[in-house]
Amino acid sequence: MKDYVIYASDIIFAPYSLFLVLSLIFAALETKRYFIELSYNGTEFHGWQTQPNGITVQECLDKALSTYFRQEVVSLGCGRTDAGVHATQFYAHFDLTDISPKQVAHAVKGINALLPYSIAIHRVFEVANDAHARFDATARQYKYYLHFNKDPFKLDRSWLYKGKLDLDKMNLAAQVLLKYKDFSCFSKSNTQTFTNNCKIAFAKVEAQQDGLVFTIKADRFLRNMVRAIMGTLVMVGRGDIEVQDVEEIIASKNRSKAGQSVPACGLYLVAVEYPYIKND
Repeated sequence: MKDYVIYASDIIFAPYSLFLVLSLIFAALETKRYFIELSYNGTEFHGWQTQPNGITVQECLDKALSTYFRQEVVSLGCGRTDAGVHATQFYAHFDLTDISPKQVAHAVKGINALLPYSIAIHRVFEVANDAHARFDATARQYKYYLHFNKDPFKLDRSWLYKGKLDLDKMNLAAQVLLKYKDFSCFSKSNTQTFTNNCKIAFAKVEAQQDGLVFTIKADRFLRNMVRAIMGTLVMVGRGDIEVQDVEEIIASKNRSKAGQSVPACGLYLVAVEYPYIKND
């Protein structure tokens, strides 16, 4: 192979030489992938994903990341929460080019300073270049909170439910979920998903002071799924339907058969699991 020596005159008079130099420069700039762990109060946001008609968590995060790292950054989240839904644990990944370890080490403090109080960054760490915040997640866990008496400190953070609910019947209905995989009846229509199958590993309703909390864990969730399930469990709890009716609803694969979606304010994404990330 013939050796090439690049002179300053070549850069000025030969476009192909300039292209070669730039190619070598860009090849030397290493791109690395990072995960970011955050939490947010979703009350003021139109969900996670960037959209043209409302402020979102992703929009605020990408702006802060781009400002701090001084390069355009576009993140990709572990899922997509709807407007008003909260997250106590959420992951996203993004790529950076030619970043110093010092910048990464001080990233949590620096990025937090650029974000509103409703979003908090907990850690930023390097991962493999093929790591994926959405597709690599092996499990997700949600909690839904409701309370029975008016409480100003639970405003937009829990659903105020006026009535009585049978906790035992709700739990029997929750256990029915573990017998099925296709949850089309709890999914929003026109979601463009390849399958409505989910593997639910845990589902339980528990009493807490002046309220209930529903916890559910699965490998994946459909759009609006948890809120639709909770709406159906509430129907069981107040006696509108029986436990066995839940099996018929699931078998029907018909969204109109299930309960109404409960308000978004009570829903929290609380845990996301990866095979290569250890959660404390």
